[in-house]
Amino acid sequence: MIGMLLTATISTMLIMALLVAAGTFTWVERRVLAFVQERLGPNRVGPFGFLQWVADTVKIITKEDEVPPGADHVAYRLAPAVAATPVLAGFGVVAFGDGLALASIDVGVMFVLGMMGLTAYAVVLGALASPSRFSLIGGLRAAAQMLAYEAFLGLSLLGVVMLAGSLSMSDIVHAQENVWFIVLQPLGAALFTLGGIAAAHRTPFDLPESENDLVGGYITEYTGMSFGLFFLGEYLAILLVAAFAVTLFFGGWLGPWLPGPIWFGLKTGAIAVMFVWIRAAMPRPRYDQMVTVAWKVALPLALLNLLITGVVVVARSAP
Repeated sequence: MIGMLLTATISTMLIMALLVAAGTFTWVERRVLAFVQERLGPNRVGPFGFLQWVADTVKIITKEDEVPPGADHVAYRLAPAVAATPVLAGFGVVAFGDGLALASIDVGVMFVLGMMGLTAYAVVLGALASPSRFSLIGGLRAAAQMLAYEAFLGLSLLGVVMLAGSLSMSDIVHAQENVWFIVLQPLGAALFTLGGIAAAHRTPFDLPESENDLVGGYITEYTGMSFGLFFLGEYLAILLVAAFAVTLFFGGWLGPWLPGPIWFGLKTGAIAVMFVWIRAAMPRPRYDQMVTVAWKVALPLALLNLLITGVVVVARSAP
């Protein structure tokens, strides 16, 4: 009983910390975008506009949240919860430090990939439940995009798994004590970055919600807290992809002088800011261009990287 209460308490604290981190990251993103685009950004609510995300949260919570006429009520309400819950679950196996993981499992990499993949179902479910052609097209795009990026996303990190000899997050970090895998797997890291951005539905791969041609895509009919859950799921997904990248390629919590969790947080924050920088610098490609690059360029490169890594691993293990 005590163990269950302790686990529940730690889980609640982790969820609250993640919610605050996601809210804070929305402010960081606005400030970075403002800096890149040479404008002010939020600067009124709180010091440097830091409390803007709190004001936005209050606004979203208090806004009217009604199911539009013609929508499937059950699916419409279920989709936002499916968008946020799997991402929160994915953080449960992330090792924030040596022994600092809510659940240390031997297949942590597969678990995180599975949770990231479930977010696409939320997009499709929300699109099908909404009585809007724009939402439907966005959902169809999300389904096709998932098939495209998932094809090379998993392959891009198999080289790391082969080098570490384990699917455990902690084992992968320990395997980088001498050299980070970003040095040994630069191609895998680049492909993982592309797939991770697409998995989080972030610009330039936010094609399911492209406002240029789909108004808002799958999220067009959502408002209030339902919209807030989709919004929260997206920003949590960014942080999860960044934490995953740090674990796989940048040594996790390893680093000199500072405690491991601080190093992990600094690295994760740096990767997340890099995603914002990519959003500010890169134009959104056409939908067909994204799918073509995924199947005809990224997938062959991922297979090539896997082949070369396999040869190296076998050569190193040979007597």
